[in-house]
Amino acid sequence: MAMLFWWIRQIILILVGCFFLLFGIQLLISAYRLKNPFWFIMTFFSSNLIILISGALLAGFIYRIIAVHRNRSGDEE
Repeated sequence: MAMLFWWIRQIILILVGCFFLLFGIQLLISAYRLKNPFWFIMTFFSSNLIILISGALLAGFIYRIIAVHRNRSGDEE
């Protein structure tokens, strides 16, 4: 039962990471529509930070799922 909750938690974390990745991309697109150079720079760098952090977290979550799946497959053989 605990393993089921672990998988559900990992799926939820991946979905949240995907949401923030898409939010960062949308924020980056909207930064190019701004007329004020100061707001453009601030929005541009904040969106890139959101994309970088959410991408790194997504890669970590997916790597963890793959590692656990490989360990479980190796134990069954």
